[in-house]
Amino acid sequence: MGKQNKKVNPERQRARFTKEFKLETVRLLDLGQKPATQLALELGVARNQLYKWQAQLHKTGAPSAFRGPGRKPLDEQNELERLKRELKKVTEERDILKKAAAYFAKELS
Repeated sequence: MGKQNKKVNPERQRARFTKEFKLETVRLLDLGQKPATQLALELGVARNQLYKWQAQLHKTGAPSAFRGPGRKPLDEQNELERLKRELKKVTEERDILKKAAAYFAKELS
């Protein structure tokens, strides 16, 4: 019943790059001294990956870019849980107000 995950090339390992490598690569790309294609060939990285790293860095900023895999820090987890609880409470309040408005509108008619 379950989906079978069959790799096309099981011997190939996924390349992992450090945060420092990514930051330096984006810096070199931003300098513009070499074309992205040449830079990608020299560093052994796909060209589109360079652009993805560049976009991620410019979007999030250096401190929070390239955090890596794994769980979010506890403060972010706690904030997410708090926001979910608050959303649930506000949704329940809205539903109660909708029912009350419908009840009173029906009574006035």
